[in-house]
Amino acid sequence: MRFTVVHAADLHLDTPFSGLGEVAPQVAEALREASLTAFDHLVELALKEQAAFLLLAGDIYDGPARGIRAQRRLLQGLARLGEAGCETFIVHGNHDPLDGWSAIGAWPKAVHVFPPGDVTSHPVVRSGETIATVHGVSFAQREERENLARRFHRQGEGAQFGLLHCNVGDTAHSPYAPCTPDDLHAAGLHYWALGHVHQARLVLEGGPWAAYSGVLQGRSPAAGDAGPKGAYVLRCDSALGIVSPPEFVALDVVRFATRTVDLSGLSDLSAALDLIDREVHSLHAAQEGRGLVARLRLVGEFAGHGELKERMEEVLGEMRAAAQGLSPFLWWDELEVATKTPLRREEIVGRGDLLSELLEESRRILASPEDIEAFLAEQARELRRVEMQAGPLGDPPEPEELLRQAEDICLRLLVEEGDGR
Repeated sequence: MRFTVVHAADLHLDTPFSGLGEVAPQVAEALREASLTAFDHLVELALKEQAAFLLLAGDIYDGPARGIRAQRRLLQGLARLGEAGCETFIVHGNHDPLDGWSAIGAWPKAVHVFPPGDVTSHPVVRSGETIATVHGVSFAQREERENLARRFHRQGEGAQFGLLHCNVGDTAHSPYAPCTPDDLHAAGLHYWALGHVHQARLVLEGGPWAAYSGVLQGRSPAAGDAGPKGAYVLRCDSALGIVSPPEFVALDVVRFATRTVDLSGLSDLSAALDLIDREVHSLHAAQEGRGLVARLRLVGEFAGHGELKERMEEVLGEMRAAAQGLSPFLWWDELEVATKTPLRREEIVGRGDLLSELLEESRRILASPEDIEAFLAEQARELRRVEMQAGPLGDPPEPEELLRQAEDICLRLLVEEGDGR
């Protein structure tokens, strides 16, 4: 029998957004509703797909002190699915431990919450046939360090699904319930519905499939929360398992992005603002009708570097003003100026001033391996002092590159000092 399944995780319902500065009132309201509206979209997706069941792989809430609003929204949505014949299977992870406060007295009959401890299994029956068996286990504690994947094994009838909040060898994330791809293979299941990592991605393809669906709604400007967020739709067969690659469907309401713009070669601040304005509209158009919280990073050798640094707050205010008429909203959360003053070295050489003397001395040292070695020896004591205060500096660049970097820093500092900046 053919059927459809929806896999989501890391809902973080009614989550407080973090890492943001002050935002406009309309943006604050949109952010407050975003996670709950994204969950509504998830329910509508499952109904539209006539899903046999929904898999929720942990972190339903953002913490144990979960709010009434979030719990009621969850209960109402899952009740709608149950009435339409769609069951829901839930495991809890590190953000939503089972001992957290609950306003839900009893779950609808079609909702199954896996307890901690041993892996338990639920059959999914349609028209008298067991089309699938879902296996799962919740965290017994917030910081679960055991490899829970090793507790899973194939049993029961129909397509085999594993539901787990875990870390499959991802060093960028907390090592909760750590496991390996080999552990997932060994269980003999058709599909692993995973939670914990906020970027949607396939961990295993084909036999078995394993995937992180990612966070349902981005929560901060952090890199892991940037870009489209949503859920996977799975096309399944009771005998064959997953019959086509999981299909990602974006369900988010607000997106986070960081745009880097190169100002190299531009002559003044007005030209830079014109380029930024074009980038604003390009970035906004790429969000498929979602609100956007964005950060801008300006780079490159820019003739107006000093002026830009001085007027950074003004520039950010101008960017926000230019975005006011856009719908859905675009809010510029932060501006980072990482531009540099242009250095025309050939014009500096031979001028007879301090800059030309510095450049000539640098070139003299670079032309002689013996002088490079002597220069570095002179600096060794200072480098050791810095390491004692700040810790190991890591592998240094090649000597020639180190000197070029030092030359660049000194020249820029002197140029900006001379310009009054």
